[in-house]
Formats: sequence, C-alpha cells, structure tokens
Amino acid sequence: MSTPKPQPGIMDIQAYVGGGHEVPGVDRVVVLSANETPLGPSAKAVSAYRDLAESLHRYPEGGSTDLRQAIAERFGCDADRIVCGNGSDELIALLVRAYAGQGDEVLYSRHGFLMYPIATRSVGATPVAAPEANYTVDVDAMLSKVSDKTRIAFVANPNNPTGSYISTDEMRRLREGLPDDVLLVIDSAYAEYVSRNDYSAGAELIEEFDNVVMTRTFSKIFGLAALRLGWAYCPPAVADVLNRIRGPFNVTAAAQAAGIAALGDVAHTDQGRSHNDQWLPWLTNELTALGLTVHPSVGNFILVRFADTEAAVAGYDALMAAGCIARLVAGYGLPECIRITVGTEDENRIVVDALRQHLASA
Repeated sequence: MSTPKPQPGIMDIQAYVGGGHEVPGVDRVVVLSANETPLGPSAKAVSAYRDLAESLHRYPEGGSTDLRQAIAERFGCDADRIVCGNGSDELIALLVRAYAGQGDEVLYSRHGFLMYPIATRSVGATPVAAPEANYTVDVDAMLSKVSDKTRIAFVANPNNPTGSYISTDEMRRLREGLPDDVLLVIDSAYAEYVSRNDYSAGAELIEEFDNVVMTRTFSKIFGLAALRLGWAYCPPAVADVLNRIRGPFNVTAAAQAAGIAALGDVAHTDQGRSHNDQWLPWLTNELTALGLTVHPSVGNFILVRFADTEAAVAGYDALMAAGCIARLVAGYGLPECIRITVGTEDENRIVVDALRQHLASA
C-alpha cells in the first residue's frame, strides 16, 4: 500500500523540544528552562487579555494595526514596515518559505537557534552552519560559507543558547560582505536585556538596506510567551511579501490587546531589566566560584559548561532532584553544557545550592 509522502527535507528534521515545566513528585517546581521572565507579565497586559473574554466569537483585526502602531511608537520604527506574527517562530518560518526552497542554502552560526535549520529543512532547502569563535558568531566564518546558493543568513543577536553577541560594527560588516540578493535576518529576541554601548538590535540597518530584516518577540522581557506574539521590521518589499503569505488572522485579538498594554507598561520592562542586571552577574559569579565555566551572557540566561557530557547530565539531574528544571543543549552541539534562565532571587539561590551540594559530593 502506498502512502502520502512528505516533501524532501521534512523527515530530516529533528523536532524541536521545548523546555519542561514539570518535575514528577515535586510540589514546588523552579522553571528555568525556557528563558521566560521570572517577573511574569505586566498587570496591565493581564487586564487587557481578560477584557477580551466576552468577545471571543469575533475575529481579530487582521492587520494588527493598533499593535503595529504601538510597536512603532515604542521602538521608533515605521509601522508600515512592521509585520506581526504568531511568535517570531512563525515569522522565521514565513521568511524561509518566501525566500528559500529546494536547491537553496540557508546560513546560520553553529550554535544558533534551532528553528533556523528546522524551518530551512521544512522547505527542502539545505541549512549551512558556520563555525563560531569562542561561542560567538564569527563574521568571517559566516562570509566564507556564502555560496551562489545562499538565500538567507540568520544571526541571533544576542544568541540563544550561548548568550554572546556581536557589535553593531560587526553586524554591519556581515551585511556589507553579503551579496545584495541574500536576506540577512537579525533575530533580536533578547535585545531588551542588552545595555552594551556597541550593541544595537538592528533597526538602523533595515532603514538603510533592502535585504535586512529584524525579528523581535514579546515572549521574553514582556512576559507573554503563552500568547505567541512576535514582530518583524522589514524593508517595504519584504513586508509586502510576508503580508501576502501569512494567515489573514495570524495574531489573536487577545495577543494584540495584551501586547499593546505590555508596550505601554514601561515600568514593568524596566523592572525586568533591572532584575536581570542584578542577578545575571550574581549567578555567573556564584557558579564560577564553584569551579564551573560560565560563558559571558548579555541575555537573561547563562550557558554553564561542565567537564564533559556525563558531568553536564549529572548536574542537570542534580538540579531536577532539587525541583529545578534547566535545559540541556546537546541539540545545539553543546552536550557538555546546561542553559539556565535567570530566575527570582530565591530560584537563583536554589540553583547555586543544588549545584554546590552536587559538586561537593561528586
């Protein structure tokens, strides 16, 4: 009996597995596996979400017009160049669908976000991973991998799961080294956490070039991961393409309303950034003092390297035994590492205490 066959590349995909949220037999679970904000969503966003409860029978406004305007006002962008999506994951998939196909190549850095190769294989294109330098995007290595088949280059900046970033000058050097017909996609999901003088999220490049896109998310500092809300800032021609292929109602009314409210609650995002500014270095210093290697991070998470894969798994298990879920990142080519989200003060102390006890007994 013959059966329907999926398109080339799809069966080569290793399905994405998200961070866990439950530990069997544990009452209080500390979830530090998905880089969610420990402060939760803005109260104003929660209220806006609840206000939609009586109108769930109505379709959302298809163009996310008010949300795009709110984004434009908050970030100084042109609303007409913004496309909203069901999380930045959808926008990544739409960009790959629009600009790559069988016989094409999509470039990304070796330890970049797993959705890049997944989206690439889903359209029958070939993902090409460029080596990194010290767990950081290497512009020269990226450019050396460009071929006449390259259609898109993805750069997560800051990068997940390494926490590293490249400067504004290095990003510009990458753009200037790419052919004009290659789309550079800057994934700035963690931009709100970065306070380095040599960093920018990438909006200025979109204003200057016709082949650069910036993607952003409401899932991190804005605390709306459950609503799946993201946006892309694009050249007009790219925005036009995305609007032609996205679903007509791809962003729910509740997500639009909560997103607008979250954007207006500047105090809440300032609090999230201040919390991270305090506890990211604390967690880094405490785990370094235990003899672990913690890679420098500008996000809301750290990448902790153990002696080898076995030691990383043992450390992960020790955290689980303490009711703390972190993230093994072997799928990113980092089997000897664990990624840990910055949590509340209490949660961060649980992490340090659990690993201290584990290492002392090892």
